[in-house]
Amino acid sequence: MAGASAAGTAAGGPGAGAPALAAAAQPAAALPSLTVSYAPAAAEQRGKSVLVLDGSGREIDSFNADAPRYPASLTKMMTLYLLFEAIERGELSLASEIPVSARAASRPPARIGVPAGTTVRVEDAVQALAVRSANDMAVAVAEAVAGSEDAFAARMTAKAQALGMSRTRFVNASGLSDTRQVTTARDIARLAGALRSRFPQYLPYFGRTSFSFQGRVFEATNKLLGRVEGVDGLKTGYLSMSGYNLVATASRGGRQVMVVVLGGTTEAARDREVTELIERYYAGGV
Repeated sequence: MAGASAAGTAAGGPGAGAPALAAAAQPAAALPSLTVSYAPAAAEQRGKSVLVLDGSGREIDSFNADAPRYPASLTKMMTLYLLFEAIERGELSLASEIPVSARAASRPPARIGVPAGTTVRVEDAVQALAVRSANDMAVAVAEAVAGSEDAFAARMTAKAQALGMSRTRFVNASGLSDTRQVTTARDIARLAGALRSRFPQYLPYFGRTSFSFQGRVFEATNKLLGRVEGVDGLKTGYLSMSGYNLVATASRGGRQVMVVVLGGTTEAARDREVTELIERYYAGGV
């Protein structure tokens, strides 16, 4: 799972206007030139972190929110952020076809299985990343935007620093295992908030419970969608080294909340904890 409704808008995105929860790097030829010396070198395996923010970005609750953690597929929020920037610059559109290299096609699951040497529409790649957390599409997007995944990862790290994610380093576009790829719950919340505030027209993709591609239906990795009142996104992640991660946003009665849980012991335990934190917030008990 190294990995979720839409209407149209002028920039080529699906419908606009979801309110934001509080919150172009220069291309680099190679990742080492943008390695962040003050980012942690490693994170605790399956380390637990929690952060709860209200709609203004005010911290409601936290636990180890600044401790280094492995992002797993939460990484793909930044992959999509840079893709949306490329669309905004006119370099791509949702209707563009991007090539799928042998390297992209060979990524381990989750993936949607596009053969090497073919192309995929950008919109299908967006859905595959937001809904299914497809690793093959992460690499295809990286290569289309920056020429190589290494160059794209350098841009990811530069953008993280520009967004104030001072304890984050990216070395790949998918979130697949690499001890150098680290973040914190607070940095992930900054990224989620920036994604929501800058690109509200694309948020409906993160709220889809499934999408169809080439005759197959892919279910969302975020199992809270459609099951917990008000939950409208954002992203899941899992690696054996990270544990079960989830950033979830919800809105009820004009009140918004964002919950970040990293290092859950199981998918069910993570989902239960996030649900409890959402319910406590709306009950006024957080």
